[in-house]
Amino acid sequence: MKCSKGDYKVILNPDSILMPNSISQILQFLRSDDSIGIVGPKVIDDSGVFQRSCRRGIARPAPVFSYFLGLSKLFPSDKKYTGYHLNHLNTDDINEVSGVSGSCMVIRKNVIDDIGYFDEQYFAYQEDSDYCLTAKNNGWKIYYYPESIVKHIGGQGGSHSVRSRAIFEWHRSYVRYFYKHFANDYPNIFNIFYLIIMIAKLIFTQITYLIKK
Repeated sequence: MKCSKGDYKVILNPDSILMPNSISQILQFLRSDDSIGIVGPKVIDDSGVFQRSCRRGIARPAPVFSYFLGLSKLFPSDKKYTGYHLNHLNTDDINEVSGVSGSCMVIRKNVIDDIGYFDEQYFAYQEDSDYCLTAKNNGWKIYYYPESIVKHIGGQGGSHSVRSRAIFEWHRSYVRYFYKHFANDYPNIFNIFYLIIMIAKLIFTQITYLIKK
């Protein structure tokens, strides 16, 4: 990002495939409103299935726990439980959101001039949510733009050790995100509780993975 030039920066995973006119459509949308700072496309997997993580609400504890517990799947149209992946919204509608996926996002250069670059303390997860929330807190709008489509072929291959590391980093990133943005909003006892829950979930997930592998 630091070496690139131009008024817009495209963040694209190496396992993401652009559909025809994906970026040009987003650029046209960005140019329609100077207050829009970040735009993400509709993301599908190799089978054409919508990837929910391409649009997000703010990952506060309540929506995150609803996601972890599967409540957002049980009640997909209830806003009380779908605040993280925004399941209650139509996947074909343009919506202002609080975050989009780092598998593909287009960032206005003015946003980078305003808030800087991605937080390098994140290893592989939540850095996109962190960046989007920082942009939003600085007055920039973030949009999910489904007229642009990207295919994301994630989770291909990888050794057992790599998978185990990924599980650890995934949980560590959620903890970092919470403590960076929300710890001051809650009493210390809740912050400790959140950490304990995440450690317990990490241990459970690692054990489940080792049993299944």
